[in-house]
Amino acid sequence: QVQLVESGGGLVQPGGSLRLSCAASGYIFSINTMGWYRQAPGKERELVAGITSDGSANYADSVKGRFTISRDNGKNTVYLQMNSLKPEDTAVYYCNADIRRRISLGQENYWGQGTQVTVSS
Repeated sequence: QVQLVESGGGLVQPGGSLRLSCAASGYIFSINTMGWYRQAPGKERELVAGITSDGSANYADSVKGRFTISRDNGKNTVYLQMNSLKPEDTAVYYCNADIRRRISLGQENYWGQGTQVTVSS
């Protein structure tokens, strides 16, 4: 069984920083794209940032220049460095990954349980 476990959320003041981590565990052959999504109360889940296995990243316009996504393929872990945080960044942040458990299987999409990020003074 594959699991994605997030950590690093919390309460931070506007202008502050947080770093989220998400580690994939279990029987994993390979991981393709990893990413972070977020969902604020009353809103749909949206893509924040994604990164391919070779390090190519993309970002939502709302976080460009403030957030940085990175990954450590040896640790099956993806990170989200969030700087200059704003109250509108408040949401539950979810890790997502496309994982192949065996060479004979296709990719399957997995979600983490979510971690709360609250930006407030």
